[in-house]
Amino acid sequence: MYKRTFVSVLLVLFSGFIILRAQTTGNNAVDVILKSYSAKMFTTIPVSDNDIDLIVKCGMKAPSGRNYQPWKFTVIKDQTITPELLKDITAGNILIIISGVVKQDGTVDPFDCALATENMYVAAQALGLGAHIYAGPVANINTNWKEKLGIPADYKAVTVLRIGSIDKNVDAVSAASTRKKPEEVVNYK
Repeated sequence: MYKRTFVSVLLVLFSGFIILRAQTTGNNAVDVILKSYSAKMFTTIPVSDNDIDLIVKCGMKAPSGRNYQPWKFTVIKDQTITPELLKDITAGNILIIISGVVKQDGTVDPFDCALATENMYVAAQALGLGAHIYAGPVANINTNWKEKLGIPADYKAVTVLRIGSIDKNVDAVSAASTRKKPEEVVNYK
């Protein structure tokens, strides 16, 4: 009896260790999110087409209300256009404009588009790239660039995701802005 209990306890402890280890190490979603930061410094090494395709596929897999998927993604690789949309952009970076369908009242529900943006943001970082989310350029895009970029008339840009290669020697901890402590943002009851 004692031997069976001991073996059971060891199995439970080993299983718990495996579960905890899976959440804190390796290239999984939790690890990528915990190590992520909004990149500000990029290199000129271009983003590969394969990486772009994977990132966009991750955006397409985002959840949405009733699985409506109310988004369009416009990938800007043209290095003559990217500086027109985002000042001080590094050569080799790409932009993905996430647009949402315009509802009958003229508004766009940004929530589903934000989920798609986050999926692509995390995917880029999982691939070892830097990513940064912008909202500032959206007004200019909707006013001056929609038609030129092929964004359908019944859609409006919601966010812009910048993706580029980053210097692997940059320390992500010191490059990132400080985060609030858990007790400042989490309330348990």
